[in-house]
Formats: sequence, C-alpha cells, structure tokens
Amino acid sequence: MHNDGKVVPLHKAATDQANHSPLARLPVILLQVRDKAAQQLRHGLQELFDNADDTLFEMADRARNDVEQNIFFEAMRDLRLKRKNIERGFLEQFFDAFVGLTQYDPTHNALPHALMYDEFAPRSDDMERSVAVETMVGRVLKRDGFALDQLTARLNALLGNPLDDQHNPLGPAMLCEFFLQAGRNLGVEIKVKLILLKLFERYVLADTEQLYAEANQLLLATGVLPELKPAPARRAIDRAIANVSSEESDDTPPVDESVQEVFAALQQLLAHVRGSVAPTLESSAAAQPISTRDLLRLLSHLQQYVPALAAQDDFDLRNQLEQLLTRVSVRSGKSRIVGDADEDVINLIAMVFDCILEDRNVPDSLKALIARLQIPMLKVAVLDKSFFSRSTHPARRLLNEIAEAAMGWGDCDGEARDSLYLRIEQVVQRLLTDFVDDPAIFSELLADFLAFTSDQRRRSELLEQRLRDAEEGRAKTELARRRVERALNQALLGKTLPPSVVTFVQDAWSKVLLLTCLKHGDQSAEWQADVHTMEQLIWSVQRHDDAESSLRLLALVPGLLKSLRDGLTSSAFDPFATSEFFSELEGLHVRVLERSDPADQASPMVEVSQQIILQTADEGSAALTSVHLPRDAVGLRQVEQLRLGSWVAFQEDDDHSLRCKLAAIIEATGKYVFVDRTGMKVLERSRVTLALEFERGAVRTLDDTLLFDRALESVLGNLRRLNRAK
Repeated sequence: MHNDGKVVPLHKAATDQANHSPLARLPVILLQVRDKAAQQLRHGLQELFDNADDTLFEMADRARNDVEQNIFFEAMRDLRLKRKNIERGFLEQFFDAFVGLTQYDPTHNALPHALMYDEFAPRSDDMERSVAVETMVGRVLKRDGFALDQLTARLNALLGNPLDDQHNPLGPAMLCEFFLQAGRNLGVEIKVKLILLKLFERYVLADTEQLYAEANQLLLATGVLPELKPAPARRAIDRAIANVSSEESDDTPPVDESVQEVFAALQQLLAHVRGSVAPTLESSAAAQPISTRDLLRLLSHLQQYVPALAAQDDFDLRNQLEQLLTRVSVRSGKSRIVGDADEDVINLIAMVFDCILEDRNVPDSLKALIARLQIPMLKVAVLDKSFFSRSTHPARRLLNEIAEAAMGWGDCDGEARDSLYLRIEQVVQRLLTDFVDDPAIFSELLADFLAFTSDQRRRSELLEQRLRDAEEGRAKTELARRRVERALNQALLGKTLPPSVVTFVQDAWSKVLLLTCLKHGDQSAEWQADVHTMEQLIWSVQRHDDAESSLRLLALVPGLLKSLRDGLTSSAFDPFATSEFFSELEGLHVRVLERSDPADQASPMVEVSQQIILQTADEGSAALTSVHLPRDAVGLRQVEQLRLGSWVAFQEDDDHSLRCKLAAIIEATGKYVFVDRTGMKVLERSRVTLALEFERGAVRTLDDTLLFDRALESVLGNLRRLNRAK
C-alpha cells in the first residue's frame, strides 16, 4: 500500500533506516499543507469526471458522422472504467512529489513532461497537447502567479532547497504532469485528450487561488516568512462582496460578465421546474411579478419565524412563499408572482438544501441547524448571483466551514452540546436576527468562525501529534519485543537447563535486551554483546565432560558475572532478586565444574520445548486476527484508499454511529488509529479487521468535500438528466 501518512514506517526503524526516510524529514506543517491541498484536488477531479460524461455525450450528439460519434462513446466507456485508477494515480504522484521535496536537486531540474514533447507520440498530437498545457499553465501563472511565488518562497524557506515554481508540487505544470501521467493508459484520441485537459483546467486549475491561499495561510500561521504581503484579489468578482481579509468601498461594484453567463446557464437548466412558486388565486388579470426588493421583504418576514418553523418536519419554503403571495394578491386584487430569475434562485436553493438534508455524510444534529439557514442563504443568492459561481463567496464558505468543523459530530443533545455546537447556533441565530440585505454580515461571521475553529484545530492537531508520537513509541517497543522473543527462542529452544536460568533469561535478561534494542538497535555492538552474554550464561550451566570446557568455564565466569551485573544494573532490576540469582548461579557453576551427575543435582533440569512469548503492557496491540483476505478483496481496497485525515463512521448499533478521523497508520504493527474531532483517541483497528468491517457495512467512509459545492453539483447533475429526458 502506498504510504502517505504522517507516521514513519516503523519496521524500517527497527533496521535503523527510518532516519533516512524522506518522509521522516518532512515538517508536520508541510504534511498538513499536502493533505489540505489533496482534499481540494480530489474534489476537483471528482467534479471533472462527473461532468466528463455529459461533455462527451454532447460532443457525440454533435458528431458529424458515425465514426466520430463512436470515438466519443468509446471514450465515455473507457473513462468510466478507468476513472478510479486515474484519480488514485494522480493523488499518488502528488504525494510522491511532496516526498521528493527532500531530495530535490536543482542541477537536474528538467521540465515536467507536461511541458515537453513526447517523442513517442505523433508529432502533431504531441504539439497540440503541449500547446494546450502551456496555455493552461500560462493562464494560471498570469492569474495566480503572485500567490504561487509566495508559496514557493515559503517552501524554500521551510526546506532550505532552491525550489522553483515549475517543480512546486502545487504548481500548474506539476499538476498537469500528474494528470497526464495518471491518464496515460487511456485509449482515446487526441481530440478527447484535449477535451479532458479543458475539463481539468475548468474543475481543478480554476480553483488554484483557493489552493495557494490555504497553503500560504497554513505556512504563515506557523511563522514561515510572515513578512510577505498577502496576494491581491484574483477577480473583479471578489470586489463584489466584502471578503474576510479585505476592505470594501461603498461604491456599487460593476457586474461581472462571467457571473451573468454562469447564472444564464443555470436558468436554462431550471426552466423546466418554474411555476412551483405561484399563488393559489384565480384572477382574470395578468400575473404581475413582484420586485426583488419586495421578495426580500417577504423572505425577511418568513425569517422571523424560522426557529419555530424549522422544528417542523414538513416545513417547505416554497409553500410558505406561496401562502404569502396569495395574501399579497388578495390584498392588492392582483395576481402577484415571483419573477423568473428570482424563482430560479428559489428553486435552486430549495433543491440544494433538500440535497444537503438528505446527505448521509452530514450529522443529523447539524441538519437541524442548516435547515434554519435556508432563508438567509436564499436572500444572499437573490442579492448576489456570484453566490453560485464563486466557491470563495463568504456565505458559501461559511456554510462549508460549519460543515467541515462539525464533520466529527455525533449526537449533540442537552448537556452534550459543546462549545462548537453553541458557536454554530450563535452564527445561525445572528443571521436570522440581523441579516436583512447587507451581505457583509457573512464576511464578519466567517472571520469570527474561522478564528474560533483555527484555535480548536490547533488544539486537536497538538493532541493528534502527541498521539502519533505515543503510537510510534508503542510500535517501536512492539518491534523490539518481537526481536527479543526471536533471540530468546533461538538461544533456549531445545536446550535442557535449570529452571532458574530459564526464568532469569525470560523475566530479567529479556528486559536488558529490550532496552538495548530500543536504544541501540538490533544491529549494534551493544545488542550483539548482550545476546552473547545470554548465550554464554546458557552454555555455562550445561554439563560438559571434556577438560577444555572446564578450563573455558573458569576463564569465562568472571567476565560473564560482570556482564550480567552491568546489564541488570542498567535495567534497574531488583537487587535482592539479583543477589539471590547469583548465589544460585554460583552453585550451578560449581556442580558443572565437579561434573556431577544430573540426577544428583539439587535443581531438576527442564527442556525448553515451547515458544517463549513475552508479556506486553498493551494487550490490544498484541491481538492479531488470523483471518486472511485476498489481496483484491473489496474491504482491503477501501482500507487502502484511506488517507490520514479521512473521516469514517463506525456503526455501533441500529441507532448510533461513531464518527472519527484516521490520525495514524502504524505500518509496523498494521494498526489504524482513529480520533474524535477534539483529537482524542477513540479506537484502533488492524488492517484486516478494518477491511472486514468495511465488507460487512459496519464502517463507511464519509465524504468531507465542500458541502454546498457537493450538493450544488448533485442538483445540477439531476437537472441535466431531467433536461435530456425531456
């Protein structure tokens, strides 16, 4: 299994190789940068493949002939079959690139293959691909080059290596390289590859602003080049609404054309569901749409009753609006309806919230709070259409940050409602109470919430790091214990010895060997000396009939006794037990020198015929399953896809599940350690046991990608299918 965790493979430590592992030298903060970026990149790739099918289908529909159409249909089939492999290959190369940062050699800084011609590809195809990649990379650098330069500078300062943007694992050139390499086995023509590259730019490279901003912020928070000024806002749309880290002017910002284009495309998809918000009033007069300002007044009126309404399972925003419109129509004597654009926003927000509230990844206790945010989110979407096109919109970010912070929630009732629950409840109540028509409140609440969660995250990360250190220590001790067991069994098995010597070796000298192995390793001179002392002790109490053996024993005993005493002293062994054993050992040596018959010995001899198993303080780590699974077992594949930071849910019974995060993978012992959202250890599993639980459905992986974005994409996918069906 590909190792990308923050825990060093400890079986290498036992052979004194862990200190040379590149991953062992990566700072913890760099691993956090990597994992945070991997989460966004994984989400982008999922969006890419979710949309690739529709794009290729549309291309096939517009094909000029059957041959061209078949190209796109075959590409769709090939992509479906290889999607998971491409996603996995991309992320594996991404993780490997971070490991390679410790080995980066500027004297061998060849361009990534994505920026070089492929000598095995047809020249025209190779050139088209290279031009496309260079254009994509150029657009990212022009747009977000400033933030990338800062990130590269911080990586240089952190690692002490002269890295450049082209070889930064988060740079566009390397990201394109990962994608091309991961998809090299796709059997598609160049026109399909160019389409996939465009989708890669749209769904992965389009969000490099957020990618670089979060990476820079993580490094800045740990004091890496704090003097660098933040990167300027990327788009004009970022000036359309107050942001967390920038001051806004009072002037009305210009409308961004790209926002209008995105919303126009959404309206085409939503055209088939219009008419769901209409008053139940018969009128001969033509229907008159209410203004957006009047719609906001109606929503503000509803907003006052959200706490009571949200407690009801049958609360339907569109139905509530219909009732209000009916009352307005009766009062005015005219049939009043909502305008097309506003109704499209209402329908889209309602469907997104329906999707969120049905999402199994969202804790039930959080759904009740999110349901109360529907009207504030609808109002901000009515006011600012960039809400749908900009993932960094403060209102969207606030919802996503709330969902991310609460990913590890279980049942939060009564006294169990902790500080995080109360903070989210305060955010919701503040929006319901204070938000009228000024979206700046979302920026204010987002800044406060990020400050709160940042403090909580630091505390949990500190606990997680302590846990990893402790688990590493336990694993190292377990490896040393197994090594000592092998040494004892090699020396004792098959031998006939005095019981006191067998007990001494197993109970006392094993501790000396354990300490030596932990401190110096089993390849050290100290280890070899202690093992040799044990072998000499065993030899010295066995009967030997030749005169040479007696002379050897006489010469051996003084040094043997000194080595035994020194070893026992270093392990702080009980001095009274030590004195008693040495007295008995002296008698054993005398009888050996006198060559007395074993039958005349005061102490009987015993044959060591069973394997020696040393006791361990951590009985849980010693428990190993005897079940063996085939390498291609579904459960094992699911386990292999887990990364540090992955959230999972263990089903404890029919009504309760435990949500926890993978905090450590101890490969030496095959142990997976999970923590709750505060960083406290809640359980551990062996690799096989975890695989078996996956197979029987007792555990499932939680999707921790951006909640609103995930729900929006799901709704849009449903709308596209609905439109194609019609």
